Amino acid sequence: MSTSASLTERRGIPAASFVEDVQTYLSQLNLDVNSALAFLQERLQQYRVVEMKLLAQQRDLQAKIPDIEKCLDVVATLQSKKGTGEELIADFEVSEGIYSRACIEEAESVCLWLGANVMLDYSCEEATVLLEKNLENAKASLEVLLADLQFLRDQVTITQVTIARVYNWDVHQRRLRQAVATPSES
Repeated sequence: MSTSASLTERRGIPAASFVEDVQTYLSQLNLDVNSALAFLQERLQQYRVVEMKLLAQQRDLQAKIPDIEKCLDVVATLQSKKGTGEELIADFEVSEGIYSRACIEEAESVCLWLGANVMLDYSCEEATVLLEKNLENAKASLEVLLADLQFLRDQVTITQVTIARVYNWDVHQRRLRQAVATPSES
């Protein structure tokens, strides 16, 4: 059995091994063909479950990043109006689909949702620092997640190829046994 990947896992995702010699692979693992195929199918299913979780995390992050960027824009707009005496008219969502209009004259601070029904009051400068850090963290998490997804897709491909190789090897072995058992009539 030869492995093309030097990694044994990435962030908890086990690496698949490329099988060059099926017979050696089966004897090293002390498995018959059916057991090996069942093991590989189970591993493939595990990869699919992990992929679904990672895709959900990716969707969440891809939705979160624009929200953080919008918040940064709002805080920047509030800071730019500071000291000018100019009013800012803003529409904000009160509830899903219900909006209200507000007139903001001088904003010294903003309130940010932290999650778990917690909202804190920050100065505009503190809010900018916090939001920029959150944006940076979200983008970094998305990069890691995309790398995890690519690694996972590679493992799925390797596992699918291994399943095909084990199955085809088994078919070939059966044909050889059948040919030996029933010599061809000439």
